[in-house]
Amino acid sequence: MLDFLNSQGTIYVSMVLGAVLGLSLYLPLLAGQLSLASPGFYALGGFVAAVMSTKTFDVEGTYPVYLVLVEFVVAAVLCGVLAFIVGLAALRLTGIYLALATIAFVEVLRVFTLNLELTGGAVGIFAIPQPFGTQLSYLWLAGPLLIAAALFTWRLEKVRVGWAFAAVREDELAAASMGVDLTRAKITAFVLGGVLAGLAGVIAAHQINTWSHRQASFDASIAYLAFVLIGGSRTFLGPVAGGLFLTYLPEWLREQAKHEFWPTWAAEFLRTGRFILYGVLLAASCVFFPRGLITPELLGRIKRIGRGGGRPRGEQLQPEPEAVA
Repeated sequence: MLDFLNSQGTIYVSMVLGAVLGLSLYLPLLAGQLSLASPGFYALGGFVAAVMSTKTFDVEGTYPVYLVLVEFVVAAVLCGVLAFIVGLAALRLTGIYLALATIAFVEVLRVFTLNLELTGGAVGIFAIPQPFGTQLSYLWLAGPLLIAAALFTWRLEKVRVGWAFAAVREDELAAASMGVDLTRAKITAFVLGGVLAGLAGVIAAHQINTWSHRQASFDASIAYLAFVLIGGSRTFLGPVAGGLFLTYLPEWLREQAKHEFWPTWAAEFLRTGRFILYGVLLAASCVFFPRGLITPELLGRIKRIGRGGGRPRGEQLQPEPEAVA
């Protein structure tokens, strides 16, 4: 059993990091910010880990985990500062215009790292030190990060800051008239998302063992957005479920091709054309689940069933008696 888990360790860690990246897009969406900048901050966090572990720290043998935590701090600070600057610059943009601006930011960062000697140029940085002996062991970092991010987001939605985010998302004019600081709310949400993506990049750089400008791409922006849209954009569980499911789906389709009961043409299609099926499933999900797979209404029904408060089938609601004048 342990050998099987170790053999699947890469995909399990990728699934957890996918859920974290989904949350990094969900946080700006809480404040109505359609930001696609997460791949940029993800790449920046990875470059922090790659540069510090290969050029700053001189370590022989297994890379100490406490140095990864140092990289966490540095990546969080850099990503937070850059997110603050980008968020401030794009403050007046909303909707698709903000999405285009953040895509431009990702592309600028990609080209910048492509031509920077410190980041390895077009080749990137190889032989990044490993703090663990197996891929599965990276869950000791990725798992707590996902749990902490999910709990933080869950709690954020229930406090004053989260209420301000929701008010801005629903109606900026009404929120401003009620005293909500729009600038603070938007930038705070943007910074939180950027920091979370940067932390995921630190873990990914060590796990993958190499890092380059290819990590910041338009394709990654769309993939991370799909985590939120397919999973559900009205509860923090949506991006988590979307990230886990959509990261595993292509690998699951590839594994299905190994079964002998498939005809030769079907097995070949699953191996080479699995991303076509991936796209079809995404399109079908948007049609049949326009609000995502997990919605607040679904969670509410589950809670009522768990408490035994659901109405028996066939029971009709009785009308309220009219008031007597």
